[in-house]
Amino acid sequence: MARIKIKIPSNKLFETTLNVRIDDINYGNHMSNDSVLRYAHEIRLQFLKTQNFSEMNFYQQGLIMGDAAVVYKSEAFHGDKLKATLYIDDITDYGFDFIYSLDNEQTNRPVAIIKTGMVFFNYTERKIAKTPEEFRTKYAI
Repeated sequence: MARIKIKIPSNKLFETTLNVRIDDINYGNHMSNDSVLRYAHEIRLQFLKTQNFSEMNFYQQGLIMGDAAVVYKSEAFHGDKLKATLYIDDITDYGFDFIYSLDNEQTNRPVAIIKTGMVFFNYTERKIAKTPEEFRTKYAI
């Protein structure tokens, strides 16, 4: 079986800390796989807020998720503090990738690497939109 590989870029945009909550825990007594995408959403929203943007208004366009991938590295448990780091990669004509790394602050072990393919979206017209030039210029890789 081929494994997904997600490369962590060097252009760190944002860092925050998230606490593993009791409702993030599954029957295996560790963080559930569905929690990882919720963490990505939280990290993304925190970053956008620091830039005075939202998912509905990012460089005069909306954002919608086109795809997602997760590589699990180790378990996380209730009460763990996760250092979350956000990067931008692969800017295209209609979107880009957010790359997230989650690392356990206590053990320094990587927990997960996440990629969400974000597409610029015009919510009024309900269709994809071109990548704004201002965004492309600011985040040129």
